[in-house]
Amino acid sequence: MILSTTPQIEGHAIREYKGVVTGETIIGANMFKDLFAGIRDIVGGRAGAYEKVLAEAKDTSMQEMMQRAQALGANAIVGIDIDYETVGANASMLMVATSGTAVVI
Repeated sequence: MILSTTPQIEGHAIREYKGVVTGETIIGANMFKDLFAGIRDIVGGRAGAYEKVLAEAKDTSMQEMMQRAQALGANAIVGIDIDYETVGANASMLMVATSGTAVVI
């Protein structure tokens, strides 16, 4: 499956539009990661635990979106948008939502 944030893929004509596809993932960050990230924020540096959780959530959301596109018979997704939000009490959950247009090229 070809994935692109652009509305078209250079060198490939879009032959058929299958529709909008989405993927959503909500992941909770555990309390120990929060504690260590808070310490890291105070002393500086990157919060590796959060970066790993963020990457995992994005990958899961993208996989879900690709599965939905494949179910429609698409072989590419164009115009992909990735949104990150915190949700839940005290912003304790991370939500990643992806969307794009499933197409046949």
